[in-house]
Formats: sequence, C-alpha cells, structure tokens
Amino acid sequence: MSTIVLYSINRTAQTTVRQCLIPYSKGASRVDSHLSVFLKTSVRRLTSLPRVRWVPNSTGVRRGAVLVAGAAATVAGFVASATHFQRAEMASVIPKTEEEDTEIAEKCKTFMSPPCTDVKVLQQRKEEMCTRMEMLIMETQAEFCRALEEVDGGKFKVDRWERKEGGGGISCVLQDGRVFEKAGVNVSVVFGNLTEEAAKQMRSRGKVLKGKDGKLPFCAMGVSSVIHPTNPHIPTVHFNYRYFEIEEGDGTKQWWFGGGTDLTPTYVNKEDGAHFHNSLKEACDKHHPQYYPDFKKWCDRYFYIPHRGETRGIGGIFFDDLDSPSQEEAFSFVKSCAHTVVPCYLPIVQKHLNDPFSPEEKDWQQVRRGRYVEFNLVYDRGVKFGLATPGSRIESILMSLPLTAKWEYMHEPPKGTLEADMLEVLQNPKEWV
Repeated sequence: MSTIVLYSINRTAQTTVRQCLIPYSKGASRVDSHLSVFLKTSVRRLTSLPRVRWVPNSTGVRRGAVLVAGAAATVAGFVASATHFQRAEMASVIPKTEEEDTEIAEKCKTFMSPPCTDVKVLQQRKEEMCTRMEMLIMETQAEFCRALEEVDGGKFKVDRWERKEGGGGISCVLQDGRVFEKAGVNVSVVFGNLTEEAAKQMRSRGKVLKGKDGKLPFCAMGVSSVIHPTNPHIPTVHFNYRYFEIEEGDGTKQWWFGGGTDLTPTYVNKEDGAHFHNSLKEACDKHHPQYYPDFKKWCDRYFYIPHRGETRGIGGIFFDDLDSPSQEEAFSFVKSCAHTVVPCYLPIVQKHLNDPFSPEEKDWQQVRRGRYVEFNLVYDRGVKFGLATPGSRIESILMSLPLTAKWEYMHEPPKGTLEADMLEVLQNPKEWV
C-alpha cells in the first residue's frame, strides 16, 4: 500500500495558497499583506495520485444527489438520499508501528480542535476507512479555516458538540469579519443505529438492508462549508465531502462517498469562473477524464431552483453514491477534491479584496442571497431531512444561511445591466472550461 505523506495543516494551507495565488494574480496591482506570509513559504509539491481505471457508463452518474448544508445535515444527507451501495472490500491491514501512531498524534495537534474520535482509537484503527476519512475532513477544515483567517484577520469560533445518539462534531464559525460576513466550516462524525424512518426511506429507494435484531449500525462523517463574503464582488462558495457506512447483520458493510464544490457569485466574472472550474477539472482529471463533465452537469441539475427557473450559482462539481471502482480509488478522488478547496477559491477572494462597491450592488447581493436561502430551505434534501431528524444540531444545519438577505416584490433587473447579465447565466448555465 502506498505511503500517505502527511503534512502539517498550517504548512499545507500556506503552501496551497502560494502555489495557486501567484499565477492567478499576475495582473493584480498589489498583494494583500494578510497573505504575504503565504508568498514567503517554501514549497514542497505533493505528488499526483495514480489515475483510476474506471470507465463510467454512457449515462454518466446516478441521480439522487444530496447537498448537505451543515455538520448535522451531513448525516441527514447521507441517510436521506443514498441511491446505491456496494459491499465494502476488506481493508489491507497496515502493521502497527510506534512511528505511525506518533504521526497521527502529531497531526491531530494541528487541527482546529482535537478530532471527534479519541486519538488512541484513531491510532488503533488507522487502517480503517472511517479513520482515514476523519483525518481528511479534520485536515480540510483546519486548512480552509486558517487560509480564511489569513485573509480576514479574524479568528474562527470553535464549537464542539455531541450527539446523544452517538458521535458529535466541530463547528467553526467566523461572523462580521473584515472580509467575511459569515463563514462556517463544520465537521461531523456520528454513529449509532439507523432510525426506522431512515431505514424505510432507504428501502423505498430499492436498498436491501439486512439488520440484526432490527438494528442497522452506521457511521457517517463529513466536512461542509459555506462562506458569505461582505463584498458583493467576492462570490459565495460551498463545499461538502462525506462518507457513509452501514454494517449489516452478517458483518458485511455497505458504503459510499459524496460531495462537491460550487460557486455562487453576485456578478459574472469570466476569469473567476474559468479559474474555479479549471481547478476542479484538474482534480477530476487525475482520476478519470469523464468525472468533470459528468459531475459538472450533475451540479447544475442539483442546484436548480424550479420556482425561479434559475440555478443557485455557476456550479462546480457534485457527486453522490460513489462506490466504484474501489473504496481506495474512490477515497483517492475525494481526497484530491478536498485538497482543491483552497486553491480554487482563495485566489478569487484575494483578487477582489479591495474592489469598491455601491449600495445598489450590495442590494443585488442581498436579493441573490434570498435565492440562496430559498434553495437551501425549500429544495435541499439534506437540510429538510436534518430538520426532521431527532438529535440533529439545528445551528449546524442552518450555518449555511447568510446573516442578511432581501426579498423585493417583483424584482427584475433592467436589461443591459450587469445584474441582468448575471441572471441570464443563471437561467442558461454555461461551460466555463
């Protein structure tokens, strides 16, 4: 089994921003001092992950995706919309060594908070996918939070919470900052037995779940984030990466991965859109050339607001129920996507940090935020199921909502304006790559 090289979270955040910021900001007149530390950091590039030898069928991807808006909603999304499972292969056992245990313990010290699972348990089960995924989502949370702190100058409030049914999470929130009006980056790691309601919903979708004594143990985890900047020229971003596992009565396991990253600008900026989508495409292309076009289309379909006839933003990638070609290769793809979060977004933030804006532009941002709220509360299945699930943490579910938004009666931007240009793109999704 290939060795996984683990870097410290702070160094990873700095190095990633440095690598992506320099080529994207050549035309900028200045580099903000809050990121100057990134530009002085020595770089060690991570080697590319091996390509995956899977050829998708002609239909591309399966339907039934779920966007998860908060740490608790991450689990709800898993339970509400799983559309396909595959029996897990037994993981190869890695010989336990003192050096490996020390490596995990030291890496955990760089997170925003101690991991949800006890470090000793992670060391004992380091070869299991649940442990490896928990380490990845904790790393992603810390990397993204620290990169945002460097830009904003503020600090995230770290809020640990527990779920009485089993597990818990870590919510990191920054509000009323210099750059970000509201930024949330949540992690959840929960376990227990599926409720009867959840099991019924899965079976209604064609799942064959064989429990023991009426019980179906599960483990679910994920990282999710929504960032709402103050400046209307800095777009909102969302990402979510998750893993779900069910143990059946005979001891076999069913599992899948899901996730994605998408951008919601207030104004069209072709350069920003191309940078964002190209970054995601590069991550996808490491594994299969059909991943990006398939998952881009899935993203446009999922984040569609039917009653408005428009998408929430300019998309990105979205996938769910990923259980092939193998667990190891699916995890490798998810890891590549998670490592792309900082380089696909931070250069865009940096580029527009000091853009001036008018009261009229701020009003348009508020109207667009209203659309964001409409999608999340009306159509997002993860949020809806989370609000109806006992034990869910409401604050984490609603973390995705902005602090402020606006609804104007019969609002329609005048033709020929930048606002009308934005609406046209949302009504007719385009190709950015």
